Amino acid sequence: MNESNNKTAIIGAGALGAVYGSLLFEMNPDCVYFVAGGKRYDRLKKDGVTVNGKRHAVEVVKPEEATPAELVIVAVKHHQLDEAIADMRKAVGPETVILSVMNGIDSEERIGAAFGMEKVLYGLSLGIDAVREGGAVSYKNLGRILFGERENKASTERVRRISAFFQRAGIAHEIPPDMVRSLWFKYMINVGVNQVSAVLGATYGALRESAEARELMDAAMREVIAVAMAKQVNLSEEDIGQWYQVLSTLSAEGKTSMLQDVEAGRKTEVEMLAGTVIELGERYGIPTPVNRKLFDDLKLIEISQQR
Repeated sequence: MNESNNKTAIIGAGALGAVYGSLLFEMNPDCVYFVAGGKRYDRLKKDGVTVNGKRHAVEVVKPEEATPAELVIVAVKHHQLDEAIADMRKAVGPETVILSVMNGIDSEERIGAAFGMEKVLYGLSLGIDAVREGGAVSYKNLGRILFGERENKASTERVRRISAFFQRAGIAHEIPPDMVRSLWFKYMINVGVNQVSAVLGATYGALRESAEARELMDAAMREVIAVAMAKQVNLSEEDIGQWYQVLSTLSAEGKTSMLQDVEAGRKTEVEMLAGTVIELGERYGIPTPVNRKLFDDLKLIEISQQR
């Protein structure tokens, strides 16, 4: 990507969108803009984004005023994706590449249904411990973006181009050989850590120290592995060990996005996490009692916050 002439549009200015937007802005203020409407537009126009104590006046445009970008990064919650697809339409042109860093296993297909799968790269964010408090985001570990084509036996030109762009911006990244497996690995992690942390009110440090939390995470992730195996996705018990290697790198005070949502009274992604595990378990005849309990607990939390 030509950093001086082409732009990256970011849809979503939460923790991930703010961090990646700030890094691109630091590289070149003219290479990035947020797409946002309504009150979000007003807030971003007035305040920009503050990351690790530094304010970044990233350009923000309304959906109807967006112009085609070379790269569109989608960083919204699962239940916000339909709105994001509508908002990003004018940012998508003939040469645009779309990269989702959302949680879950179906955002690429949903985006591809709207714009064509030929425009979509698969992606996820792993190991970042960003915490959003009010309008400010802080992080100690940036983690890395895993992205690429569905299969990456050899890098395509567009993957090499975006890799070089991320390298210039200081965005750590990897290009795995099998992005579907990588998406399921991240999904397995989210089903375990996000939900358990939200139910228990536990930081990453507390999750590391609590045998109860680890046991519950393991049980929830094993249900994902069973479903993945039924779908012929290559996950195994060894992947749970890989997750604990990631957990060991995260700030003890850091919080999962779902715990942050619960603490802020926002809607969680429980339907996409436990809800999908339960649905797939029913389809393949696989019991999912742990995720059923987590689903029920999290829905009770959401209901109690609405009173």
